[in-house]
Amino acid sequence: MKIHAILLAVLLAVPLLPGMTRAAETGQALKADVLRSTPYSDARTTGAIVRGETLQILAKKGAWLNVKTAKRASGWVRLLSVRRGTAGSGSPARGVLDVASGRAGTGRIVATTGVRGLNEEELKGAQYNAAEVKTLDGYAQTPKQGEQFARRGGLRAVKFAYLPEPRGKGGRR
Repeated sequence: MKIHAILLAVLLAVPLLPGMTRAAETGQALKADVLRSTPYSDARTTGAIVRGETLQILAKKGAWLNVKTAKRASGWVRLLSVRRGTAGSGSPARGVLDVASGRAGTGRIVATTGVRGLNEEELKGAQYNAAEVKTLDGYAQTPKQGEQFARRGGLRAVKFAYLPEPRGKGGRR
């Protein structure tokens, strides 16, 4: 009897799936940020979002989301500036999903900068690119160049005491 009920529920839900995948995802701005014309930090500013604002998520590219505000402003914003899903979704399933994703507890934020936003296929398909590594090496600076840059920026060295070594096993005091 239970199997028939489950089968019936699945069969009734299947026609709804295509519509669910086409629906735009919503999110909420975690902080005020600017909207940009392209997914780059030096791109032209096209607008702004305010903390708590509801956003329609149109697309994702790397660590950027293409969003549209209720006022019809649209542009690219950093992925970490938006909480996906609707605000205040207090469903019982939300708590389970928060625990599974590591978002349970205070703050409810998981920070994995540099990897967040990449799915498993993108990570598996990643390949070594010698030309890009060479380009990155070209950005390296010598200690002397770093010191000159700091001086020009008005920065100064600050010495501080290191934390004491942990006592006991496993790094615990």
